[in-house]
Amino acid sequence: MPVAQFNQLQAYLDSQVIGQQTLTRNILVALLADGHLLVEGPPGLAKTRAVTALAKSVEGDFHRVQFTPDLLPADLTGTDIYRPETGNFVFQQGPLFHNLVLADEINRAPAKVQSALLEAMAEGQITVGNKTYNLPDLFLVMATQNPIEQEGTYPLPEAQLDRFLMHLEIDYPGADTEMEILRLTRNEAMHKEPVSPPSLSQTDIFNARQDMLKIHLDDSLEQYLVQLIIATRQPEKYNQELATWIEFGASPRATIALDKCARAHAWLMGRDFVGPDNIQAVFHNVLRHRVLLSYEAEAEGIGRNQVLDKILQLVPVP
Repeated sequence: MPVAQFNQLQAYLDSQVIGQQTLTRNILVALLADGHLLVEGPPGLAKTRAVTALAKSVEGDFHRVQFTPDLLPADLTGTDIYRPETGNFVFQQGPLFHNLVLADEINRAPAKVQSALLEAMAEGQITVGNKTYNLPDLFLVMATQNPIEQEGTYPLPEAQLDRFLMHLEIDYPGADTEMEILRLTRNEAMHKEPVSPPSLSQTDIFNARQDMLKIHLDDSLEQYLVQLIIATRQPEKYNQELATWIEFGASPRATIALDKCARAHAWLMGRDFVGPDNIQAVFHNVLRHRVLLSYEAEAEGIGRNQVLDKILQLVPVP
């Protein structure tokens, strides 16, 4: 599977989502690593547009779900519908049976809905009544979260956060980028020369995933990767101040995610090996939602990004 096709997809996403290269690159990392994305940022930063552009380029179905407080689990999973003409119940599939699902403002839905999404993300299946239904082999959830508004929201359970491969934070664009966004939207309104999306089949994606897993990871770098995770659980081995900042460290799921994301990042660069820079490039996004800070850290105004920066400084690179 040539990397060139994914580079074309990256270029297309960048042409449609101006100034958010971090978002577009990590969408491809998640697609390759077979994981789900949680994207946090203020409204209007093209989070929905990004996954819509991806859906135009990838073989499969796309569905957007606007999460609200009155949403029910059946609104995601589907439900059994009674057919009077036959006297039988027929299962009507919900939005989760699409290949790409945008869960917009995910933290506005209550716990019952979160639990339905949790099973889908963790197991690739949903359960309705006493029956279990498998979801498509290509299944990616991109959830968005607005950090500004807290009224009427339900914080995501830690167990569900851990199911997200990565947690991205995006911010407002600069002045030059804002000008490009204006020109793009103006041209679209005038129907001027729309850029044609590339076309990736599901077979292309599955083949790329297999190629990515074959990338060489040196034993010393594998040790480095593991030690980065251990530093979140045993921070006192590295620094006493770090130990006061961390309440709970990352689970083994974080180790697996860091390995897969580092491989995907290296593969997208056209490498046949993983370097320390690949691990470091995805480290914050993989660990940001998996490390719980202590009361002391919050009282001192220490954020998760600062804690992760400290870990990268303290753990020696081979």
